[in-house]
Amino acid sequence: MTSYEIKNKKYVNDNARIDGKIVIITGCNTGIGKATALELAKRGGKIYFACRNEEATMEALNEIKESTKNEQLYFLKLDLASFDSIREFSRKFHELETRLDILINNAGVLSPLKRTADGFELNFGVNHLGHFLLTNLLLDLLKTSAPSRIVVVSSSLHRIASLDKEDINSEKNFAGTWKGYANSKLCNILFVRELSKRLQGTGVVVNALCPGPVDTEATRDLNPVLKFFFKPMQRLFYNSPEIGTQTSIMLAVEPTFADVTGKYYVQMKETEPSIGRQNYEEWLWDKSVELTKLNEQ
Repeated sequence: MTSYEIKNKKYVNDNARIDGKIVIITGCNTGIGKATALELAKRGGKIYFACRNEEATMEALNEIKESTKNEQLYFLKLDLASFDSIREFSRKFHELETRLDILINNAGVLSPLKRTADGFELNFGVNHLGHFLLTNLLLDLLKTSAPSRIVVVSSSLHRIASLDKEDINSEKNFAGTWKGYANSKLCNILFVRELSKRLQGTGVVVNALCPGPVDTEATRDLNPVLKFFFKPMQRLFYNSPEIGTQTSIMLAVEPTFADVTGKYYVQMKETEPSIGRQNYEEWLWDKSVELTKLNEQ
């Protein structure tokens, strides 16, 4: 018997409070991330808005603060396209806090061929490598705070992905905007599955999700012509960010999910992901450690 219900595409359990818990949400000044921050602020969390744009973030933060009367909302600059920024974020957060209860890796880009500050293809660099590095740098606090949770926003588009071990960074060939995005979202799921194995016995759980079709700003980097045709379709047929965040909220706060780990959910239902070759999980982990220079910390 579960302690929650799903009504009208919404996770319902008003008793699942997070008073006293510390939360980091990446990319939460708009879209699903902002809706996630609003919901978790209502539930009493102390929330760090991990975003790149301070002005836009403070506008969202103050709006949520006014709406919820939760004064424990803070901005901490994070640019997932820069390893230096990620390391600086981790350093500052460790100075501010001695624990971390919930990490929500929400930020994401859907981009044509561009490069991060460290030379990685943008979809792969931000959606996977950035969050891979960030999560690993915060694992000590998550373990200290156990039971704690990591929530990773992926996408059903991972089903069209095809990772090339010999060209993971698109040095020889870029498969295109949508395929590049799909590849990065498959990486999210592989990361979650491998991390869940490595966290066994620590009290830290990690799960991935697809929020379903949601009208967000993720398409901001698309060609203007594509955006012109795509945006009206989003508004007509896609869910609101409020609906899109429901799976993230469920995985972050629902008491009956305290021991659930390594799973993938689509609109609040557990689903089997299309991950292809099983050995890619460990390979991707080792490759990501190498690319982020994680062991050189």
